[in-house]
Amino acid sequence: MKQYMEKRIISIAHYTIDHNSTVRSTAKKFGISKSTVHKDLTERLPQIDHHLAGEVREVLEINKQERHIRGGQATKEKYLQQHHSHFYNKNSGTGSSSHHDQAFFPIGQQNCDNKSRCG
Repeated sequence: MKQYMEKRIISIAHYTIDHNSTVRSTAKKFGISKSTVHKDLTERLPQIDHHLAGEVREVLEINKQERHIRGGQATKEKYLQQHHSHFYNKNSGTGSSSHHDQAFFPIGQQNCDNKSRCG
């Protein structure tokens, strides 16, 4: 294995451990693809430093177990951001007004000026 590859692999391994980073965030930090990071950490690193590979494996396993939680958080943030922009567009007169607008408010908290229509 070439020396520059070994240096990169060791660097991304230490970064992953020190920051509990995901493959995606590590790839972004080092400017390389996710597949390269994954291959470096799971296939090449054990050939260089078995002990370090074990530590990285633990971080990657935790990330794998938590990814469904992160995905749910990302979906929630996306929904809240869309709701936030929809609310401001509606109040500024640039949004559309329809019966679908009521779906954004919890029951009993409708944003409605006409009480007979909102109930």
